[in-house]
Amino acid sequence: MKLTVRVKLLPTPGQARALEATLHACNEAANHGSVTAFATGTTRNRELRAFAYTHIKHTWGLGAQAAQHVIKKTSDAYAALRGNLRAGNLGRAGSKRHTAATGKPIVFRPNSAQPYDDRMLSWQADRQTVSIRTTAGRLKHLAYTGHEGQLELLARYRQGESDLQHRNGQWYLLATLELPEGAQNPDPQTFIGVDLGIANIATTSTGRRHSGRRLNRTRENDTALRARLQKRGTRSAKRRAKRHAGKEARRTRDINHKISKHIVAEAQRTGRGIALEDLSGIRERVRLRKPQRVTINSWAFGQLGAFIEYKARRAGVPVVHVDPAYTSQECSRCHHIDKRNRPHQAVFTCTSCGFVEHADVNASHVIGRRGWWLWVRGAESQAPALTLIA
Repeated sequence: MKLTVRVKLLPTPGQARALEATLHACNEAANHGSVTAFATGTTRNRELRAFAYTHIKHTWGLGAQAAQHVIKKTSDAYAALRGNLRAGNLGRAGSKRHTAATGKPIVFRPNSAQPYDDRMLSWQADRQTVSIRTTAGRLKHLAYTGHEGQLELLARYRQGESDLQHRNGQWYLLATLELPEGAQNPDPQTFIGVDLGIANIATTSTGRRHSGRRLNRTRENDTALRARLQKRGTRSAKRRAKRHAGKEARRTRDINHKISKHIVAEAQRTGRGIALEDLSGIRERVRLRKPQRVTINSWAFGQLGAFIEYKARRAGVPVVHVDPAYTSQECSRCHHIDKRNRPHQAVFTCTSCGFVEHADVNASHVIGRRGWWLWVRGAESQAPALTLIA
């Protein structure tokens, strides 16, 4: 199982200048590769290397490995663009968004992350330092720090490439780990249904509701502050907005980590699996008013689902994704489906059997039941094989 860990670099002023010069050179070279790819229509890694490798290597003073990684980064960016176009994430052909995305070369910011492999970057986990190649030569004894648990995982399971990142004046390395998965529970007793929402971030069929009231209120305050600073437009306002950038994302990430940890721990302790709704593409499917669009676009349900999945895999807890259709309208007792079953956002009242429950709790029970049946239908039979006697 792959996991990414971010560690903070602690460079000296001289080391920081060398890192910055290297990152800028790599992204300038990537922009040249992007222009070449756009002009020639050559976006595949091997073909693009024939056009741009020699020029990039000599013009920006990059080593052979760095030049190849720059070209691969450019090729990967165009591959991601093609994937988004095929999925319809950028609108139909001829639309404004589609034309803006395809009508010019992809541009890389000066501080866009740059991948490093083991030839360009080596780790000294016992001393918490790295040795990294730059345009000014190899920097040795570059210190890093991080959470104690993450550093232990880094020392044991790091594999593959790491990305150099510069954000808000700080330097980071994003390292890839290959973690062993826990032995999966082959016979879960039942499934904990998890209903993801806005008023309640997560509601489980065990009766636990993780309220989103505080997070939503803080998010509204952040949005209002950002609007005021943008309207003011002064240098001090821009500096404050820059300092504030990312604070909301870090807060949301921390909350999602705590919620997912609690859900997975409960499932592991009770011998149950976890059932989640398949909410992929929900932003494109739903039609909402503008204030509601702002809310749902800042709703980190995908992140929470991903956290639950990877924590469950490490703990050996089975996870299934169910069809989300009508989960908010189906009665968990008699399974009658009717949109009138939801007279209010938080209230579920079945028009068939009269069952009354909190709407999110009812939906979580429906999700848990669907997860159980999905697991039963997909699981291998545990019955002994029949022996036919002639």
